[in-house]
Amino acid sequence: MNRRSPMLEVVAGPLYVLIVAASLWVLLRGHNEPGGGFIGGLVAASASVLWAVARGTVAARRRLPLRSPQALAAAGVALALLSGLPAGWLGLPYLTHLWASLPGGVAVSTVLVFDLGVYLCVWGALAGYALALLALDEAPAADGEPAGGDR
Repeated sequence: MNRRSPMLEVVAGPLYVLIVAASLWVLLRGHNEPGGGFIGGLVAASASVLWAVARGTVAARRRLPLRSPQALAAAGVALALLSGLPAGWLGLPYLTHLWASLPGGVAVSTVLVFDLGVYLCVWGALAGYALALLALDEAPAADGEPAGGDR
């Protein structure tokens, strides 16, 4: 039988949001200082692990942006690969950094797209691995569904 802490269940919601927000901050901070997609993805994966410990692995999978760690990791790899294409269109080497300005003077770059891909890939891969390990400890429910769904 898998017992969960009622206290952890109560604080998991606000902590999850705070941890994901911190991971996004680390993702965006990494363009001028150390950090970025990899470390941000690690922090985001820790939010998924927290949710799995508090609410179960099924509930944690539902909280992922694409509801599947494999899909999230694959989308991240695809996004990172696609970030190199604009340079090729301009006759530059693959993954050459390009910058553009959005209306309002907001500067965006292919580096940000690449880092976002790394972020999603790391989050999906590590969350999938951790959730698979945590699911081993969950007893199946009477209806055959794994324990740990939303309550």
